Amino acid sequence: MGIFDKLFHKSQSEHPVITAPVAGTAVSLQEVNDPTFSQEILGKGIAIRPTEGQIVAPCDGKVDMMFDTGHAVSLISTNGMEILIHVGLETVQLKGKYYTTHAKTGDTVKQGQPLISFDREAIAADGYDLITPIVLCNSDRFPILQAHLGAVSAGDPLLTIDA
Repeated sequence: MGIFDKLFHKSQSEHPVITAPVAGTAVSLQEVNDPTFSQEILGKGIAIRPTEGQIVAPCDGKVDMMFDTGHAVSLISTNGMEILIHVGLETVQLKGKYYTTHAKTGDTVKQGQPLISFDREAIAADGYDLITPIVLCNSDRFPILQAHLGAVSAGDPLLTIDA
């Protein structure tokens, strides 16, 4: 690596990473059957079709808002990324049924810390799509360099950010 590369290019380790908040299959946000997410109205991101029933913090940060119904949480990372995790589509209609929260608004959390548990089978049996969008709401300030698609475990690298 030359001197100019050192001055003007960040090493891979300097790029923040948002990890998978749940195990499953990571897919493009455009595959989400809801225009709010698929048209990136809230920001750019990715979605996971969960194979487990627990959401963990995808980074160190603070819980900006834990929805009373437990179906969604927004976080602010230590470097200012605003991340929304929305468990399933239209699941607000469940009014908290099948969801248990493990953190509250204002809590400081560490990457991997449990945030929400949910009953995948019961939610699916009630007819809801469990696809879980993970949206970087301020992706205009934190462009996504790479999205990791395919099978993921909670804690695996999911989005590499240019920051």
